[in-house]
Amino acid sequence: MRGYFAIGAERISKPMNMGSLMRSAHAFGASFFFAVAPDTAIRETRHSDTADSGKHLPLYLYESIDELTLPRGCALVGVELTDDAVVLPSFHHPSAAAYVFGPERGSLSEETRSRCAHMVKIPTKFCVNVGIAGAIVMYDRLLSRGGFARRPLNPRAEGETLAQHVRGAQRVRGVRPPEVG
Repeated sequence: MRGYFAIGAERISKPMNMGSLMRSAHAFGASFFFAVAPDTAIRETRHSDTADSGKHLPLYLYESIDELTLPRGCALVGVELTDDAVVLPSFHHPSAAAYVFGPERGSLSEETRSRCAHMVKIPTKFCVNVGIAGAIVMYDRLLSRGGFARRPLNPRAEGETLAQHVRGAQRVRGVRPPEVG
């Protein structure tokens, strides 16, 4: 998969949520993690970030959104359940993107929204936990940009074969690899 992405949160207040978001960012291959005006002790994230992502993923802390600096060409994408946001399954993820999530009990600030090149929403009836929301967005990015074969329409049918799979050896979608042993 070409490009890169980052994950961030604005005014996050619960260390367990921040740790979960950092762990998922690390697991999905984020290039860095950032927090804008976090209202939590970063040290306490280790209780939910059992992968110790801080040792593997750069963490940038900013006092305000005005201090946030992103690499040239990196689009800031706000994730917020608002009427004007694009529904995630219809969103075309930029090659270089930094996704920012709002606080647990609130929304992205107007200052942050105005900095965003895109606003997306997860099509749910109400807001989900910020760690869950992050994982959903990263999974959607992986599916839409990852070069995976299409799923077969019939669940019993054999999947498409990819000539060269981006994640390693050639695989057939929907068919389990043989047991080794």
